[in-house]
Amino acid sequence: MEKLSLGIFVAPIIALTLIITLYFYFLKREKDKHKYKQFVLTTASLAFILNLIWEEAHGLLYEGFQYDLGHIAFCALASVADMFMVLILLFAFGLIYKHVLWIVPVRFGRSLVLILVGGVGAILAEMWHTSRGDWSYADTMPLIPIVEVGLSPVLQFAIIPLIVFVLSKKILKL
Repeated sequence: MEKLSLGIFVAPIIALTLIITLYFYFLKREKDKHKYKQFVLTTASLAFILNLIWEEAHGLLYEGFQYDLGHIAFCALASVADMFMVLILLFAFGLIYKHVLWIVPVRFGRSLVLILVGGVGAILAEMWHTSRGDWSYADTMPLIPIVEVGLSPVLQFAIIPLIVFVLSKKILKL
């Protein structure tokens, strides 16, 4: 992590606007509004918590990372952005499958597409952030050949959204 810049906030602001719009779009269409609100809140909470754990766990794979207040705060901010992206995936797939609870029941094909979209999205995001100098990798970060981005953040976004959706479904017994 180099330093915070105004540019790093552009994508989360756009994401938040999209999330709010899609939240109300689906809220109008849901018959069980309480169940819908619970699912979105559970999904957002789990996405933040699991991404924060992952961010802190792989922090040492980034250049200059230390477990101090500044880096922990940066990881919390990154986890909010990651949570936004999980919610965008939830709502985007909801538009595609014409229902926000598209993950019920869990289907192999949908799960595979989610993993691929998350992985490709992470590759693009990592390429953008590293090219801007928002952060850089330590020598210990395993890189994906050709694209030269970190394996850990790509796995994070390929795996965590599916885990979040499945756990949310199980917690709420959907």
